[in-house]
Amino acid sequence: MEKYKPFGIKDKIGYLFGDFGNDFTFLISSTFLLKFYTDVMKLDPYIVGLVMMSARFIDAFTDVFMGRLCDRSKTTPVGKFKPWIRRMCAPVAIASFLIYQSALADMSTTFKTVWLFVTYVLWGSIFYTSINIPYGSMASAISPEPSHRQSLSTFRTMGGTLAGLIVGAGVPLFAYKEVDGNTVMDGEIFTLIAGIFSILAVICYLICYHLTTERVKIKNTPHHKENSLISTLHKAVKNRALVSIIAASVVMLLSQLILQSMANYIYPNYYGEPRAQTVATLAMGVGMLLAALTVNPLSERFGKAEISGGASLAASLICAILFFVRPENVWNYVLISLIAWYGLGVFAMVTWALITDVIDYSEIKNGVREDGSIYALYSFARKLGQAAAAGLAGTLLSLIGYSDETAFDPEVLNGVFSIATLIPAIGFLVLALILFLWYPLKKKEVNKNVEILKKKHQEG
Repeated sequence: MEKYKPFGIKDKIGYLFGDFGNDFTFLISSTFLLKFYTDVMKLDPYIVGLVMMSARFIDAFTDVFMGRLCDRSKTTPVGKFKPWIRRMCAPVAIASFLIYQSALADMSTTFKTVWLFVTYVLWGSIFYTSINIPYGSMASAISPEPSHRQSLSTFRTMGGTLAGLIVGAGVPLFAYKEVDGNTVMDGEIFTLIAGIFSILAVICYLICYHLTTERVKIKNTPHHKENSLISTLHKAVKNRALVSIIAASVVMLLSQLILQSMANYIYPNYYGEPRAQTVATLAMGVGMLLAALTVNPLSERFGKAEISGGASLAASLICAILFFVRPENVWNYVLISLIAWYGLGVFAMVTWALITDVIDYSEIKNGVREDGSIYALYSFARKLGQAAAAGLAGTLLSLIGYSDETAFDPEVLNGVFSIATLIPAIGFLVLALILFLWYPLKKKEVNKNVEILKKKHQEG
């Protein structure tokens, strides 16, 4: 480490704004893209789901390529990872805005499908990847201390939560209108909202760039056979910590995104209360805030994986209760859901610290530090979870017969409620089992690895 100002609140705030920027484009996609393309663009939900899933196969190449590029790129005066944030902030924002062009709603189905595929790939597989991989990898370069990294993980999640409050609570207030007694999405307003969010994303990325400092000068990965892409993938498959945290993240995102995307059908369609979605998003923020306030002391005492497993079990139970009870009053549904969001929030607050623990573990196991490559594999797996959620949600909506014409049919709405509660209940249960039974880096092992690396780096 070179001499810089000590790690502090400036770095935390800067890192918070990084995910703030990420989630202005990510959350509008994960939360509203399916709704926008089924209700405004009039595409069948299974087509939208298939497009989103197929784009993830491209990520298998772009994510790993970007990770390798980060590892092998030269360290600049501002660091190895920060330059990418400034380079790619505008392209990712523009590509996101292009996805939501309601003026194209009257074009042919083929045109709209191709437009969705091209713009979605440009945004998610190319530009979002080229900014998110360096941003996530940068946590290891800001500080080597586990407590600092946990703080960065917490602030990162807080940034995403703030964006979630603006996106999830703000959009329903403006993006819906009444037509023939039914609540429907206003495509022109939504396009305007997407443009505003893209501008805000660029501003947040630039704040992140200027406030954070890379203190740990990570050496470039050598270009030899032992560090080839094939070698990296081979080592990853045998890395129990990496494989298990990837599996955990996939099912976590599947559960979270089903909850978020189905909220667009639960509140305006099932309950007929689109403004309740705003209150529900605020309740989600409360749950996340409670998680942020409690996760650091709980993780220091019990361990990050341990508290995440317990919180996931609680979230699974709450979703199961909602499935069986089916509250008639929308506000009872919102109140009960708050507990589930706290459970999800605990894992969300520690997930980025967990991956830095995995990077440390991999360095000890393999003798080579590959922050970018490991984070890229992790990011790709998370995108698989996003794709699975989109594909599953779209497919299940098609199976229950949802379309623009049946959007308010009682039998279809009953199926919507089942999707919104049963799938997350199962997902959170699987997440807890992975963390308790498969993931190896519990508190004692993490502390031991930190001491090993401190000694190694001091000797180096």
